[in-house]
Amino acid sequence: MNLDNQTCVVTGSSRGIGRGIAKDLGAHGANVVVNYRSSEAEARAVVEDIRERGGTAIAAQADVAKLDEVRAMREKVADEFGPADVLVNNAGITIDKKFENMTRDDWETVIDVNLGGVFNGTKAFYDDIRDADHGRLISISSVVGQQGNIGQANYATTKSGLFGFTRTLALELAHTGSTANCVAPGFVKTDMLKEVPERVQEKILREIPLDRFARVEDIAGIVRFVASEESSYMTGQVLGVNGGMEW
Repeated sequence: MNLDNQTCVVTGSSRGIGRGIAKDLGAHGANVVVNYRSSEAEARAVVEDIRERGGTAIAAQADVAKLDEVRAMREKVADEFGPADVLVNNAGITIDKKFENMTRDDWETVIDVNLGGVFNGTKAFYDDIRDADHGRLISISSVVGQQGNIGQANYATTKSGLFGFTRTLALELAHTGSTANCVAPGFVKTDMLKEVPERVQEKILREIPLDRFARVEDIAGIVRFVASEESSYMTGQVLGVNGGMEW
């Protein structure tokens, strides 16, 4: 699954799953664009890591909730590498509260980033993906979008919304040969999971047939496959990478 000379933009890739995806794509030959909103030092560390391993990468600041900033990032990418071949819509946030305590601001802030950011990223890079020889639109969802989760009505709504978005874009891009797919991870060992109380982690773990949380590498490898030429006959799909959890 070589990605030589493929330009891959990964939103929200200064940390967490996005960081792992960016590093993995860079290790397999891609020109990687490490997007960040405010974590510049972390993003530059990811870039340096990719370069030290012989890869090619740049950092690109843009708040995905702001279309003008994402369009400016697209211009930076074009100047550095030319058109993008792969867009990984990964950036996302959480503001967790039970619905009875959730405010309209809590709702809209998560919607603006997790769904609005996907719209903005896809809108800015759409022509690139459509016209690429092997264009790939990949959106990172979550098992929470499939199952729901207490305290995450806003987050779950955004992540399930990606299913319809992906299917529609797959149909609209199909005549070009470019694809759109969605990767829906289960619970992954990241800083976000560390914030979950241990008793809750233990409860979640009992629901995972493979009896472990995902490693970031488990998700990154799947994203790399979807980004590669080998996935060319797969489009409009939701790949549940969740250790066998039901949904």
